[in-house]
Amino acid sequence: MNTNSNELSRPLSLIGVPSSAGAYGPGQELAPAAFRRHGIAGQLSDRGLEVVDRGDGQLTEWIRDEQNPQAANVDMVARVIGSLATTVSSALADDHNLLVLGGDCTVELGVVAGAISDGSSAGLLYVDLDADLNTPESGDGILDWMGMAHILGIAGANDQLARIAGHRPMLDVGAVRLIATNSISAPEQAVIDRLNIEIERLAAVIDDPTAVVTRIREWAKSFDRVLVHVDFDVLDFDKFPIAENTDLRGGLDMSSLTGLLGGLCDLPNWRALTLTEINPGHAPDERQSFQRIIEMLCEVLGGFHRSPPSPDFRS
Repeated sequence: MNTNSNELSRPLSLIGVPSSAGAYGPGQELAPAAFRRHGIAGQLSDRGLEVVDRGDGQLTEWIRDEQNPQAANVDMVARVIGSLATTVSSALADDHNLLVLGGDCTVELGVVAGAISDGSSAGLLYVDLDADLNTPESGDGILDWMGMAHILGIAGANDQLARIAGHRPMLDVGAVRLIATNSISAPEQAVIDRLNIEIERLAAVIDDPTAVVTRIREWAKSFDRVLVHVDFDVLDFDKFPIAENTDLRGGLDMSSLTGLLGGLCDLPNWRALTLTEINPGHAPDERQSFQRIIEMLCEVLGGFHRSPPSPDFRS
């Protein structure tokens, strides 16, 4: 077994972000409590990790916002990610790795803001079927699928969110990679083409995951910290129904996601894994579903999955 000194020598800070403020409706704010209810901290500890539980942020449930039709609940989202950035910054200052339990996709803005607050460089691996490059001008007013647009500070992004780290953009285009992306709107594609955003598309992840991880490993060398974001909409809802979006089909299966994250979180400068878009109410059996996700996290973070995934990790 390749014992990655980065992962195995650092404590793991567990951070809950119970917020659906940026979403289409309530539900995702319940995910951190569900993870705790099903024993995530104890099971990670049982796999040899020193877990430091930093608790959950303030419970923030989606409400209908008719005053901000282009950026619904923007003030609520800003409060959530501002608080999270402070917690992330503190955990990294303590030299911990992070497991962040969301919450909707806007959570990642707080992780990025906290990770760069001390001047460190950060690379972001964004695992999601959607590109999340919509803006208040091009989207439908729901901030949940605008996260990457605000991290990159693209034209039309809400300035309050885009400057949450104190400057705009938070990250340069070269510091992000979209992973397993397959659903891209016309305005998003225009942004991708104009900025030359790097994408490892879903087909590439399925067909040759080893090559994907190898390319990312080379790219990642230039950053102080690598952050991994996982939107659970990347899973095929027919095979593992738990994501907020119930309409997406043809994504990864759980085995494929485990293999992919095993490679990404094995990067020497990996520091944070963020999970978003989990709605406990969509699981046919909550206990069984969360146990499967926790088992995946134990495998990925607990020191037992140390190699890039093999080409045949598809089910």
